[in-house]
Amino acid sequence: MAGSPAGGASAGLPVTPCRPGLSGGLLVHQNDPVTALHLSQDTDADALLSRDPLALLLGMLLDQQIPMEKAFRGPAVLRERVGRELDATDLATREDLAELFARTPAIHRFPGSMAGRVQELCRALVESYDGRAEAVWEGSQDGTELLRRLEGLPGFGKQKAQIFLALLGKQLGVQPEGWQQAAGAYGEDGAQRSVADVTSPETLQSVRAYKQSVKAAAKKKG
Repeated sequence: MAGSPAGGASAGLPVTPCRPGLSGGLLVHQNDPVTALHLSQDTDADALLSRDPLALLLGMLLDQQIPMEKAFRGPAVLRERVGRELDATDLATREDLAELFARTPAIHRFPGSMAGRVQELCRALVESYDGRAEAVWEGSQDGTELLRRLEGLPGFGKQKAQIFLALLGKQLGVQPEGWQQAAGAYGEDGAQRSVADVTSPETLQSVRAYKQSVKAAAKKKG
């Protein structure tokens, strides 16, 4: 459970104070407590997700067609390979991003296409949110507006947007009025349907079992 992600997630890079914006859509200053996430099941990678809104958003983007833990370890591996803190402006224009994704071990099963999606997302953040991932959820008037903002991001369909909205509400205190309704079933208390409900190795297995049962039911029905 502990240690660095495959590929050397954060060895040799300094740990910096948390960036603003992960708690309740308000500013988090460097001496404030930071919510400890456990999405990647890796100490260093989870520490990055807990303090860096961009890393968390990128992890959510990468969470497709690969195991959840690998997806959320991806930002830490990318941080190590770029040799600096993750920055939307930098990532949006890097010509070597696809090569960094493809370097062994690859960050994603489809490194080229996912590097392209990361750049699209980062360009959108630069153009609409001044390069600040946390600005996507800061100041949202209600859950409907926050869901609309998330759905407007490249790579975020309705389901992914609802899951991320549920993650923000359940684990990071971002709870504008109506957030649970906007998140749909993923916002339900006690649900174990998605990454929004992963807080330990045990809940990860419960979420994985739920997803497998849904796939099995769909296959049987189809």
